Amino acid sequence: MLAESVDKEKSLEELEGVTWPDPPSDSTMLVRSVHELRKKPVKDLTVDNLRRLVGQDVGLRWLLPVALDFLRETAKEEGETGWYDDDLLSAVLTRKESTWRSFPKLARHLDGTVRLLSDLSPYLQRDVRHFRDALADIL
Repeated sequence: MLAESVDKEKSLEELEGVTWPDPPSDSTMLVRSVHELRKKPVKDLTVDNLRRLVGQDVGLRWLLPVALDFLRETAKEEGETGWYDDDLLSAVLTRKESTWRSFPKLARHLDGTVRLLSDLSPYLQRDVRHFRDALADIL
């Protein structure tokens, strides 16, 4: 498990040691929800919460291992049923190349997980190609 070193009892604010100020009153729902999700213990984050935070590049140091563990744990079942959590997988695959270069072990783990999946949508196939092309030298 990649996330063994993540204290899931803590929130991102606690893990980072940084408390964000309250969002401006005219903030979008996305901004308000990201601020709120940073206060929840990692163990209480849903898959949709993970997708939202990862998609906004928030807390990646702690959340990528959690998301990758989830994707690996569910890969076999999803392969059998033909249903994938496309949103979380896409959010993870489309992080910046520099993020993956900072965490090459995680990049290789994601590549291994994707290899367990079949019948990906054309959109996910495109995301996988881009991910692999950008990181071919470390995968």
